[in-house]
Amino acid sequence: MAEETKVTETLTQAQAAEEAAVETVQTMEEPAAEKAETEAVQAPEVPAAEAEAAPEAPVESMADYEAELNASLKQIHEGDVLTGTVIGVTDTEVTLDLKYYTEGVIRIEDFTDDPNFNVKEEVHIGDEISATVVRRDGGQGQIMLSRKEANDVLAWDRLQTLMEKQTIIKTKVAGVVKAGVVVYVEGIRGFVPASKLSLNYVENLEEWLGKDVELRVINVDEEDKKLVLSAREILREREAEEKKARISNVEVGLVTEGTVESLQPYGAFINLGNGLSGLVHVSQISEKRIKSPAAVLKVGDTVRVKVIAVKDGKLSLSMKALQDVAAEEIQEETIELPQSESVSTNLGSLFAKLKL
Repeated sequence: MAEETKVTETLTQAQAAEEAAVETVQTMEEPAAEKAETEAVQAPEVPAAEAEAAPEAPVESMADYEAELNASLKQIHEGDVLTGTVIGVTDTEVTLDLKYYTEGVIRIEDFTDDPNFNVKEEVHIGDEISATVVRRDGGQGQIMLSRKEANDVLAWDRLQTLMEKQTIIKTKVAGVVKAGVVVYVEGIRGFVPASKLSLNYVENLEEWLGKDVELRVINVDEEDKKLVLSAREILREREAEEKKARISNVEVGLVTEGTVESLQPYGAFINLGNGLSGLVHVSQISEKRIKSPAAVLKVGDTVRVKVIAVKDGKLSLSMKALQDVAAEEIQEETIELPQSESVSTNLGSLFAKLKL
């Protein structure tokens, strides 16, 4: 009996311990479940469309910087010609981005020999400039460059191209010499003969000093370091264009006055003013046959002419056409008949004077 009682007590204790363990587990699970529910409520919901549309951040790699890395690791030596982008301009120097671990610097005295050069007006941020390495360390880590030395290598090729393409160059007269003026193009000293400076004779070259001019390269001699330019061809072309435009406004049949400016065996050139002139062919000078224009005209004579043709930018004139018109007008006046009464009176008077 005692043994049965002992077994019963043991079973009761085991059952109580099991129930206590179950309660402990339930107690631990309930807060966790509540916490999960709370987080689910508090967490904002992200629409599915937005989640799909969100771009992924680009993944960078060493390949993206390969060009920059190679440039920064390249070996630079004195005498190399480098091309960089202008990132700074002061009164004393120009700074270039060389895509290198350090920047390049060109001092103004190493930029050009042009005494009229204004660095802040002629060099701008973003310009590309080629220059020669003169020192790999200027004292502050920069690479010191010279555009003048690079010009000795590159400028003559560019000048040759400018001449071949007939490019118009705008520059300033930097000096006056005996037979012309001095200009600088691509940092190279050039010469413009006085005869190539204007369409007319230039008496005082000093008046051209400091003037802006438009020029074309007409001779490039790298071996002898000679550069020759001209403005005359540009001025002639523009004058011809302006003249052509004025001529296009002249109508056939126009009658005007002009001055004989030159005589040729085949005709006379008449200055009509406003930069216009035309030719009166020898056959259009007079109704009578003449051996040469000089037989009836001389330089300086004022004559009336009629425009009879406009072709290929040229005016054909005639004096004879006006003479023919005058003759026709006179003839018309001559053949006009008076009224019949007047005719009778005139005839009566005529017969009255006759003696039979």
